[in-house]
Amino acid sequence: MSNYATIYEAIGGADTIREIVTRFYPKVQAHPLLAPLFPEDIHPVMEKQILFLTQFLGGPPLYSDEYGHPMMRARHLPFPITPERAEAWLACMAEALSETSISEPLQKLTIERLSGPAHHFINTDSDSPHQ
Repeated sequence: MSNYATIYEAIGGADTIREIVTRFYPKVQAHPLLAPLFPEDIHPVMEKQILFLTQFLGGPPLYSDEYGHPMMRARHLPFPITPERAEAWLACMAEALSETSISEPLQKLTIERLSGPAHHFINTDSDSPHQ
């Protein structure tokens, strides 16, 4: 990564972000803990995720330009996010990353960067009936 200013640049920019998201959401839709949180038509969610990941990983502020400040915790409050769901989300993302040409150190760095927000979104205990 030393030759790049951002993770976004290091992983390959816009094309790689789109590839990650394209590989990620089928895993989410197939996951028993995650699938119930997402709409059947996943394409609008995917487009927002592309914008968000672009910005979050150091690319252009596409999400903010389109939707304003991300306020991701607030946007996730309507959904029961448990510790197990946060970990499942990260596991699906790690699996998607592993299917790309991104180097393993950059995959790990990306997951580390996403772990903070994933755990920050937790708003429901593990023993919740919503799970």
